[in-house]
Amino acid sequence: MVKKLTSIKDSLIDMKNLSELMVDLAYSAVLFNNKEVAEEVLKLENKVNSFNYEIKMQSLIAARSQEDAEKLTVLLEIAEAAENIANSAKDIADLVLKGLKPHPVFKMVMEESEEIVSRTSIAKGSELSQKSLGELFLNTRTGMKIIAIRREDSWIYGPNRDTVLFEGDILIFKGTETGSGILKKIASSEMSFEDI
Repeated sequence: MVKKLTSIKDSLIDMKNLSELMVDLAYSAVLFNNKEVAEEVLKLENKVNSFNYEIKMQSLIAARSQEDAEKLTVLLEIAEAAENIANSAKDIADLVLKGLKPHPVFKMVMEESEEIVSRTSIAKGSELSQKSLGELFLNTRTGMKIIAIRREDSWIYGPNRDTVLFEGDILIFKGTETGSGILKKIASSEMSFEDI
């Protein structure tokens, strides 16, 4: 049962990270009326659903007694709650994909927030490519923190200073609106760090 619990624990960690990321992305998608970010939320929601299904399967396999089942029920409830958060984030993102405009009050609330979440991809020739986050000092130079990276069909959540960026990576980041513009220009190779 220990091996199954490790698998369940890993899936729960992924669900927690994904659902948090989805909430940030969903609010940003509505605020900036960004359909690309909204579509990322929908892709992530499918992954959360898959993790929840996997947790249910692993729990059924791991339960050998009523006592095991009672202990695993708490984990199943947490997984279900994380999926509900993901589903709610998807509902928010769906507003953008349906073409609905946010109420001005929502924009006022979100604009008063100190941080925004945005997305960009690393183009050929960008100074970001082939360098680790530790080498780039993005937080210091641009005020932006990379919270996730999509590399083809896989995701890197909470990348650390040793995480190397590559051409084609899609970066999800948090920070100021000014910093977001700078990072997007550097990622597209329109700007270099010397231009900051």
